[in-house]
Amino acid sequence: MYLLFEDTGKFLAGRILSETDASSQVELASGKRQKVKSTNGLIRFEQPSPAEFMAQATQGSQDIDLDLAWECAGDDEFGFADMAADYFGDKPNIIQQASALMRLFEAPHYFRRAGKGRFKKASADVLQQALAAIQKRAAIQAQVEQWTSDLANGQCPEPIAQQLYKILFKPDKNAPEYKAVVAATKQTQLAPLHLLQQAGAIRNAFEFHWQRFLYDQFPKGIEFPALQAPRIDTAGLALSSAQAFSIDDSNTTEIDDALSVQGLGTGTVTLGIHIAAPGLAIQPSDAIDTVARARMSTMYMPGFKVTMLPHDVVEHYTLAEGRDCPALSLYVTIDEETLTLGETTTVVERVHIAQNLRHDKLGDVFDNAFFDAQEPSIDMPRWGTELRFLNLLAKQLKAAREVVRGKPENFNRPDYNFSLVKSPDAPALPNGDEEVVITARPRGSNLDLVVAEAMILANSTWGQWLGALGVPGIYRSQASMAPGVKVRMGTKMAPHAGIGVPAYAWSTSPLRRYTDLVNQWQLLACVQHGSTAALVAPFKPKDAELFAIVSGFEATYSAYSQFQNAMERYWTLRYLTQHNITDISAVLFKDGLVRADDLPLVVPVMGAQTMPRHAHLRIKLGEPDTMALDISGTVIERLDADDIGTDLGIALDDFGDDAEDADEAGTGSLKLALDLGEEAPASTTAPGPNGG
Repeated sequence: MYLLFEDTGKFLAGRILSETDASSQVELASGKRQKVKSTNGLIRFEQPSPAEFMAQATQGSQDIDLDLAWECAGDDEFGFADMAADYFGDKPNIIQQASALMRLFEAPHYFRRAGKGRFKKASADVLQQALAAIQKRAAIQAQVEQWTSDLANGQCPEPIAQQLYKILFKPDKNAPEYKAVVAATKQTQLAPLHLLQQAGAIRNAFEFHWQRFLYDQFPKGIEFPALQAPRIDTAGLALSSAQAFSIDDSNTTEIDDALSVQGLGTGTVTLGIHIAAPGLAIQPSDAIDTVARARMSTMYMPGFKVTMLPHDVVEHYTLAEGRDCPALSLYVTIDEETLTLGETTTVVERVHIAQNLRHDKLGDVFDNAFFDAQEPSIDMPRWGTELRFLNLLAKQLKAAREVVRGKPENFNRPDYNFSLVKSPDAPALPNGDEEVVITARPRGSNLDLVVAEAMILANSTWGQWLGALGVPGIYRSQASMAPGVKVRMGTKMAPHAGIGVPAYAWSTSPLRRYTDLVNQWQLLACVQHGSTAALVAPFKPKDAELFAIVSGFEATYSAYSQFQNAMERYWTLRYLTQHNITDISAVLFKDGLVRADDLPLVVPVMGAQTMPRHAHLRIKLGEPDTMALDISGTVIERLDADDIGTDLGIALDDFGDDAEDADEAGTGSLKLALDLGEEAPASTTAPGPNGG
């Protein structure tokens, strides 16, 4: 005797070995034995064999017309044998009964299951809706198949082109456009980005990276709405006696900060740190503030930037050469002999900006030899005396911070400058084909140190002042220098162990960083209202709006930084191609990763498994992939002796924390949001940005 039964939504048939009132022991054709509850048994039969029975019943089920069966069925609940009798005649055989059972079971849109072997037909309205849905799904599937074929044949359907970045990064995985891309990727065994580029959806690698950034951060584009910059009422602002100068790169248009030095030779020197004061005119929630808060910061990449504020607005408040500019000024008195800091005063005033100095044009004048000379030059350049004093002060301030830090700040790796060679009439936005020039600028140069220490002094002093008056601000803090302790942002004063200061509130770049503009509003309240500032400042303690700004800024600033790193990696890979560079010297620093000696490039390599960290190696590079921002390498030679644990005489400690270095390098994969399963091509993921 054989038994047809249902098991987890499937019909099986086998020989009954034994049975009780509650269950049967059944042997399947495979030899597997299975216990079947009596309630799951549906049809008993003696012949044909289970395999033949199932084959005949399956074939017979497909001959049953569902529309006719639905018409034959009554409105009440019925069993499959009843349906077989109505459809085939009064005495259906076991094959016909099994055929009816299978057909009913596989058509839930016609017949709702009401129990084991029992059904109830759907109402006419429900059936009509179900059939329409089935037809719609069939049409969608046909469309997916057509789009899949188009992609495989090198043509990109317009709906996919329009939703390209949504498909790749924030997809609706039930959308036909997404399903077509996944299906075509599997069918062609091409990496998704290369498939889409081949189909014409992506014009070139630069366009892909730029459009991806716009989709994520500027879906409506980077153009500003029409804005009118409010003028600062300068009638009540006194003109400072200071003559200030700024130090920036030549491409800097948002000049936020300037310095002044008064009293040299008198024994008491007054250092002035002057910050542009857009907060005197821009107010929270006004039109310009709304734009600035949406952008949160200026975004920089090689050859281009997206500013936080429109150029015309910046021009109203930037510390431009030759103008008397409104400024928030911090004055610090300093003992000229001991360089000991004295009293500090913060005022709102007008400051004459005597000159905008440019880093890239000062290297031959204010070089290390100039600052290291024991006696000043007879032909002292303008600002030379002031800069020499500021350099001595900066070194002392840095040394004092390092005592608090517990270890010195090391600048063992250079910064890299990227410049693109473009014709004068070329559009501002690069197209990705420009020649790129990469130059190294050592970190911690004397000019850098002067500006950095002055800004740290201002941010720390003002952060402590806000805290003393009970006025909330936006702080950056780090509890300790212990491994894994990250820098955090918050609204309460807290020490920054990494910098070595008791408080650090970003306040010196209000034209290009929104947190600084917010802190400036708070500082202006302190200047104007003193001890009662907490009552009138725009943001109060535990202000939900301030918390929201911190959260939004962190997310946006991180996204901008990742994109900047990605584009620097793109242009570094282009540099390799343009200069036909096929091998580099590099230092192994973590888990098969090497850092190039002369380029901002981190590369995963083969052949370094047995080598110690900080080994100096010659690397043979693979083919750069600017679409995936990918390149790999192979070790071809070790350049340092096996028993030397340093690279070119650099102490191991100078390399810092390897884990942190790896994070900065950005060598993790940037994953596309395509679920390709086990059949995914090898390049489904694109390596992440690399900051060098």
